[in-house]
Amino acid sequence: MTDGFTLRPITPADDAAVAGIIRTVMPEFGASGPGFAIHDPEVDGMCAAYDRPGAAYFVVEAGGRVLGGGGVAPLDGGPDGMCELRKMYFLPELRGRGAGAALMARCLDEARRLGHRQCYLETLRGMDAAQKLYERTGFRRLDGPMGATGHFGCNRFYLLDL
Repeated sequence: MTDGFTLRPITPADDAAVAGIIRTVMPEFGASGPGFAIHDPEVDGMCAAYDRPGAAYFVVEAGGRVLGGGGVAPLDGGPDGMCELRKMYFLPELRGRGAGAALMARCLDEARRLGHRQCYLETLRGMDAAQKLYERTGFRRLDGPMGATGHFGCNRFYLLDL
């Protein structure tokens, strides 16, 4: 337990809460149109979507409620050994409590355990706190996208050697 929250693997019972978080947070940052993860088919079934080789998804719980989550999975269309940090979002009441750094560490540890050698992520201008976290963690900015995520609405790209 860290600052009043717990990290744990997602379960099927968490799917509705995680979908609600994604659909609440992404529009807050202007990420509701085409080309954003909010429209990915997996949003309504995150537990099943991450129940595959090379993937894991975790939720952040506080006060008996799921308030955030994030995970890793092999980068679609990417090279072997590269995963993507995916769908890491927090409701406002969880922000500023250290959950981002804790979840990032958990995801990257799991990525290493799963055998990934690099971690890629996509985000967008305006998600400044997230970008500061990525850079503090050691991610370096890329000039353009990698893989085939379909998230053409994103305009910031990062990579970390694990």
